[in-house]
Amino acid sequence: MVVRRSQRISDSIAKEVSEMIVRGEIKDPRVSPVFITGVKVSDNLSVAEIFFTLVEGQGDRNEAREGLESARGFIRGKLSRRLRMKKIPDLKFSFDKALEEGYKVDEILRGISSEK
Repeated sequence: MVVRRSQRISDSIAKEVSEMIVRGEIKDPRVSPVFITGVKVSDNLSVAEIFFTLVEGQGDRNEAREGLESARGFIRGKLSRRLRMKKIPDLKFSFDKALEEGYKVDEILRGISSEK
């Protein structure tokens, strides 16, 4: 039951934070190239780790993280009004390297296929 609830909350947080970025509600320009890739909420619902990546070729991951960190209070406030939870989890932002690693594997595979 707890696992299902944490997954539902993870999905809701990902959707809401993505919408805040797309709608320009977060005014910090460092956040504009950010794309939310997933959210993992702890089983006790105290911490939500938000994974993000950047639109290819835009922005700097450290600056984007700083922008997200500076908007943390704003994001939590919006989430508390939209999700109707008693307590919003603490937010932690982490860069998701999976997409970058996927691009690297794709480049390697293209290099191998062009050598044939």
